[in-house]
Amino acid sequence: MTATYDEWTAAQETATVTVDDHDLEMAYRDEGAGDPVVFLHGIPTNSYLFRGQLQAVAEGRRVIVPDMVGYGNSAMHDGFDRSIRAQESAVRGLVDELDLGTISFVGHDLGGGVGLRYAARDPDAVDRLVLSNAVAYDSWPIPTINDIGLPETDRETSAEELQETLDGLFRDTLYGDEHDEDFVEGMKAPWNSAEGVTSLVRDASATNTNHTTEIDPGDVTADTLLLWGTEDEFQPLRWAERLEADIESCELVGLEANHWVPEDRTDEFTERLVDFLH
Repeated sequence: MTATYDEWTAAQETATVTVDDHDLEMAYRDEGAGDPVVFLHGIPTNSYLFRGQLQAVAEGRRVIVPDMVGYGNSAMHDGFDRSIRAQESAVRGLVDELDLGTISFVGHDLGGGVGLRYAARDPDAVDRLVLSNAVAYDSWPIPTINDIGLPETDRETSAEELQETLDGLFRDTLYGDEHDEDFVEGMKAPWNSAEGVTSLVRDASATNTNHTTEIDPGDVTADTLLLWGTEDEFQPLRWAERLEADIESCELVGLEANHWVPEDRTDEFTERLVDFLH
């Protein structure tokens, strides 16, 4: 049975990573044994996004699933960068702290953008790359995130109001009409405080297109799988098609899903992921 959000977070560990001279706590799940796989979520989610994949992949691999800094149970205090460049630095710090060496990388949304940077800038560091409705090129930021990132959003929005906004966002963009309440509540939970509101605003304001436009996906040498929700209004399929053309060893698989593919199509997403990683 899939864990609740409280059960998920109770099993997390923490490590200290350094980003731009800031020492930051990073929460993560660490399960299984074997060659390491790092999963990374996007905005405005957390590591619980991959609740349906952790155990299946951990049957044959060591699986590391962190909350990005500024998200989930990782550091949320104000005063540090949360951009894709900074998240890449944080993940590298965690990989070094855990002595993982070469990894496979599974990234969704912003986490996919981090994985793309990681694999393009240091090709020997990633052997297999999975991108799920990932930001790339200048496909982002989107208006919804731009609006959240405005400074007045922090000054004018209560935790309760942000919870209502996020509830509507997830319910409107999950595929189909029946949504798992554990998932919706788990996505909203980290933001339910004044600190959470500020942190999400800072996360949203840090969505810098330059951090994906400055890299060339053609530099990726890892075997790459694109698991893409074909009904996504945030990161449409055309960006996946462009990635498939630019990355030498790359396969695109379209799944009937919206943006939250690991949740919308848990079984098929997990099956294809396991086949690719194992």
